[in-house]
Amino acid sequence: MFKTVLFPIDLSREARGAMDMVVEIVQKYNSRLVLLSVVEAPEQEQETQAQAPDGMTSVEAVERLLQGAKTMFTEKGIEVEVIEREGMPSFTICDVADELDANLIIMGSSGSGLTQEGVAESVTNRVINLSPCPVLIVP
Repeated sequence: MFKTVLFPIDLSREARGAMDMVVEIVQKYNSRLVLLSVVEAPEQEQETQAQAPDGMTSVEAVERLLQGAKTMFTEKGIEVEVIEREGMPSFTICDVADELDANLIIMGSSGSGLTQEGVAESVTNRVINLSPCPVLIVP
């Protein structure tokens, strides 16, 4: 059912909270797991700095994040592929899902958006609206 699962991760608490669900689904369906982290492009940093988790504009922070997540999944017996991209997170996540022919994207909820304007601008909301495949949001 879910041959390829894409798990976009960042430094947020919500992304860490989604890891257990990723493990459960990948093990249950014997899925291919692809971790994706998106580094904000320098010209986009100022526009999205309020939305981006601290450190996601740093290549070194992203590499540490991906290595830590890969180690955690490997310890659970799950093979992991890792992709790093630069760009606007919501569009990049959807582009990668399309490239991989992903069957599912699993994301932590953004946690932002206490107002309707915040919800409309969240990466999570944009991915839901643009995704080429189902999106599972873990609160």
